[in-house]
Amino acid sequence: MNASKILQQLMQQAGGSQKGGSSGGVDVKGMLSGLSKQLGGGSSQGSSSSGGFDVKSLLGGGAMGMLVGSKRGRSMGGKALKYGAIAGVGMLAWKAWQSSQAAKDGNAQQSATQNASEGERVEVLSGEIQERRSLELLQAMIMAARADGHIDEQEQALITEQIDALGADQEMHNWVEQQLKAPLDAQALAREADSPQAAREMYLISVAVTDDQNPMERAWLDQLASALNLPKEMTTELERQAEQAG
Repeated sequence: MNASKILQQLMQQAGGSQKGGSSGGVDVKGMLSGLSKQLGGGSSQGSSSSGGFDVKSLLGGGAMGMLVGSKRGRSMGGKALKYGAIAGVGMLAWKAWQSSQAAKDGNAQQSATQNASEGERVEVLSGEIQERRSLELLQAMIMAARADGHIDEQEQALITEQIDALGADQEMHNWVEQQLKAPLDAQALAREADSPQAAREMYLISVAVTDDQNPMERAWLDQLASALNLPKEMTTELERQAEQAG
């Protein structure tokens, strides 16, 4: 699979969305035109009259816009659109850990041994380790996007199509389709975390694609935090970092 390539492009899309542009090679106008044709008109399956897509909410671009913006009732500028948290997920998760340590110990400086035991940020990983972490984060993102139960079959197909457009290989395509249909299981997801840093990144990227004002999504975040063994002060700090990143 080429999970690291897909995740990097989603992060680039998120960074471009945060700036209000279409950087990262995303043809936003073309995507909207294509989606409008697929979603527009008549009595087609998943029409807007049945509470389907809000095309304006897809302005985030491509697969990133689909994962974050496909939920019913979302709009640009809404609290849930935390693109910055996705663009800088590793660094922000690391900053959250440093902040929590500083609050606990009164000292932001940590020893090299302490830092190493926490695990590396996704942005600096390489090879198979990077691929594994990327897969963990993609899985967390997809599960979080599904937490409110509102991604229907048509939306699933469009998300898969957008991820394919990023260059997903066949194995990656099949994996995404599987994740879009698999039962939501916070414990199983948490078992994939390969380090404390990975756990923080998984939670942070989940925060980025959920709305904590939605009871179902808030419940998913709480389940995931418990499964990842993240203390309340850490989840609070991760959520603060996500909010600040915008």
